[in-house]
Amino acid sequence: MKINRRAFTLSGLSAAAALGLGAPAVLGQAKPRVVVIGGGAGGATAARYLAKDSQGAIAVTLVEENETYQTCFHSNLYLGGFKTYDEIVHRYDALAKAHGIAVVRARATQIDRDKKEVVLSTGQRLPYDRLVVSPGIDLKYDSVPGWSKEAEEAMPHGWKPGRQTQLIKERLDAVPNGGLIVMIAPPNPFRCPPGPYERASMFAHALKKAGKADAKIIILDPKEAFSKQGVFQADWEKRYGGMIEWLGPKVHDGIKSVDPKTNTVVTGFETYKDCAFVNVIPAQMAGEIARSAGLAPAGGYCAIDPATMKSAVDAHIFVLGDACIAGDMPKSAFSANSQAKIAAMVIRGEVTGARTFPARYVNTCWSLVDTDDTIKVGGRYEPKDGKITATETFVSQPGESDALRKDNQAENLGWYAAITADMFG
Repeated sequence: MKINRRAFTLSGLSAAAALGLGAPAVLGQAKPRVVVIGGGAGGATAARYLAKDSQGAIAVTLVEENETYQTCFHSNLYLGGFKTYDEIVHRYDALAKAHGIAVVRARATQIDRDKKEVVLSTGQRLPYDRLVVSPGIDLKYDSVPGWSKEAEEAMPHGWKPGRQTQLIKERLDAVPNGGLIVMIAPPNPFRCPPGPYERASMFAHALKKAGKADAKIIILDPKEAFSKQGVFQADWEKRYGGMIEWLGPKVHDGIKSVDPKTNTVVTGFETYKDCAFVNVIPAQMAGEIARSAGLAPAGGYCAIDPATMKSAVDAHIFVLGDACIAGDMPKSAFSANSQAKIAAMVIRGEVTGARTFPARYVNTCWSLVDTDDTIKVGGRYEPKDGKITATETFVSQPGESDALRKDNQAENLGWYAAITADMFG
């Protein structure tokens, strides 16, 4: 599947927009009110398409506590030195101005489902006719023995944007030649399945480029296998020799404890002492606002209707992206963006009478392994057997030509430009 900016934008449009169908008249006198919680790949896209495709017929409010948005996707390219930090940070100004979206800088603290209101950290209450919830993930701080919220500075995760991303970069830059990085990978399901392994690749790239090829990266994984494993491992051997070593649970026998004060990791078979740094990527769950509203069980994710992205427990609420159980779709930015367009189409149909079409979803995940060496995985999906089901899949193969891998990277960069334009206008 070849992706460029134009193709990405057009393929993701709601079917109504793609066919040039205008928004019908609003049902009733007042504009329907749609509140969107979360300004990431799911929320920002949903807000934009709701406002744009309804041509002002829907009052759209985006609730986002941060002034800027740092993409988790392509943050690994920042770690590897392929992008600056400023290149992965975006603002909401154009989104609000171009489409008349009210962007509220506050944290959503409660969803009152009976009154159909969102309660904000400011005390304000936002009424809604439909609600889109796209809060991303929260971390399970108790999932790694010895690690905690208080330990995330000493043993950073870098799995939420902002300071944590920059902290990983600082720790990586400070690794001495011959130093050891231990990465603790997360169990399924988690945000961006290929992400930890692209990150390890970027660690190795940055270290090798800095003349620190004697450094070592050990990945301790609770899973028996991981996304694109055969391709990653073949490329690691080709590009980095023995710099990266992946150990599955049968080899390391589990993480018994970590000590943030001494940068020590104890497994069933080995103790890693005096690590240059330890990257703990813990187990994950739906963002707190979704859990507290009863859209997800404690410690879990939100069940949805695969044909609409509606919450399985509340037909007036749509859940997108990392927070939802999306069947065969991975928890990726591309997935969230695709889901957002379906949700926006369904909502427009319900509140304005606009025409709707059957849900079709797409996803691609690119992973940069080394300069101009990018691998990918993805597919097409549709509702089937009560879940979002893959109807077509593809994955890079070991031994592909350098030219193909370079083309993959061009796609990767084109996609990033396209999705951020799609999110922020």
